Amino acid sequence: MELKEQWNLEMALAVLENQTVDSKLWAEAVEWLLLYGPPQIKELVTQASGMATQEHFPELKATSYTPDGQPCYDIQAIADALGLSREEVLKKIAEMEMKQNVIHLYEESETEKIQ
Repeated sequence: MELKEQWNLEMALAVLENQTVDSKLWAEAVEWLLLYGPPQIKELVTQASGMATQEHFPELKATSYTPDGQPCYDIQAIADALGLSREEVLKKIAEMEMKQNVIHLYEESETEKIQ
């Protein structure tokens, strides 16, 4: 069963409110909300994700933005921050793209540079 069919809004929000939930389940609920949740919830989760990234990975700085305003990061900087190889990060992103049917990797020409 695909992620979209495994969750609904009430289930995902209930998981986020539960303070003792397993981290994998919590991550799946967040993923569902980012992909399929209502726009206002997506915005809140995106903001929270950005704040968490800044707090836990302060060395990661967006290098550009997608046409819809999402931050883009250097793959090698992500790999360094996570203690992984560039190839491992690219493989994980490719897996996410296949699973979610969402593009996560952009060519430089497809993004807007930070000035």
